[in-house]
Amino acid sequence: MIIENPISITDRAAEEIKNILTQKKVPEGYFLRIGVKGGGGCGGAAFTLGFDKEKETDMSYTTKGISVVIEKRQMMFLIDLEVDFEDRRDERGFVFNKKNTQ
Repeated sequence: MIIENPISITDRAAEEIKNILTQKKVPEGYFLRIGVKGGGGCGGAAFTLGFDKEKETDMSYTTKGISVVIEKRQMMFLIDLEVDFEDRRDERGFVFNKKNTQ
């Protein structure tokens, strides 16, 4: 099964990711890596963002002009995830929301 955009990125998040790519001078050939850290249990899993080169075990796609890679074995935890960016008075950063699949 081919999934075109397993993870969506909001316009706000896409704008911030593009700003980071420019400001931090991320080299050509690097992708936005979305992943999972930790496991199940009470603590659950945490989602991660970073920049990395594509690996053989990755699935890649482009959304909103951003090249994204996901490790294939983590895909089941990431399908229907939405990456957003919030800029509040007290905090600023990326947030991860599971879309309602019902």
